[in-house]
Amino acid sequence: MATTTGVQRLNDSSRADLIDRLLSCLDITRWAADVADARPFADAEAVLKAADVAAPGLTDSEIHQALAAHPRIGERPKDTGRSAEFSRSEQAAVSDDLAEELRAANLEYEERFGHVYLVCASGRSGEELLEILRSRLDNTPADELRIVDSELRKIAALRLAKEIEA
Repeated sequence: MATTTGVQRLNDSSRADLIDRLLSCLDITRWAADVADARPFADAEAVLKAADVAAPGLTDSEIHQALAAHPRIGERPKDTGRSAEFSRSEQAAVSDDLAEELRAANLEYEERFGHVYLVCASGRSGEELLEILRSRLDNTPADELRIVDSELRKIAALRLAKEIEA
């Protein structure tokens, strides 16, 4: 019996189930619905392209909604859902030794911008994440929101690729 590919599984999922999976990649309902409605997908590249096409034009409100689903860098998510699993994996390189420095830097960032610091953490060391945070503190709030938008897209693409592989 042939195994079902990840793309076939996404194609065969109910719309509601697929939207739930997609929301763990990027917690924006409009985006998840747009991607789900782009089915059927021919291959993984088509899934990622649909996700990219659905992401441009995220509103500030949508960006803030998506940010609410992300824990602070250096903090372990408390929930047990798929998004929390992704976050734990993405932040695996953050050591406990950096926890206090990251906590203080996160607070400074949040006071400056009014939202959590977000960066695509996958494959980066805790020191690198802290350095990036500090380098972004001089950004204007508008510039920082555009950077966060870009980081959300990167994270969504990585998570979606994992969903396809699962």
